[in-house]
Amino acid sequence: MKHRHLNHEGFSLAAIDDIISRGGRGDWIELREATADPAIARKILQVCRARTDDPYAQRYHLWRHYVSRNVA
Repeated sequence: MKHRHLNHEGFSLAAIDDIISRGGRGDWIELREATADPAIARKILQVCRARTDDPYAQRYHLWRHYVSRNVA
C-alpha cells in the first residue's frame, strides 16, 4: 500500500498515521488485519496516543479503542 509521499511498503508509524487519517475502507481493512501482529498493534496505539488530547481526532480515538479492546 502506498500513501502520500511514502515510498516503502509496510506499516511504519508514518504509514499508519496516514492510513488512519486519509485511508479508505480498503486501507482500514488491511490495517485491521495487520493488527494480528502485536508489533503493529503497538504502533497503532503509539500513533493514536499522540492524538489523545484532540477531541476532534475521532478516527484516532476509534482505532485506539478498537486495538485496546480487541487486540491488546
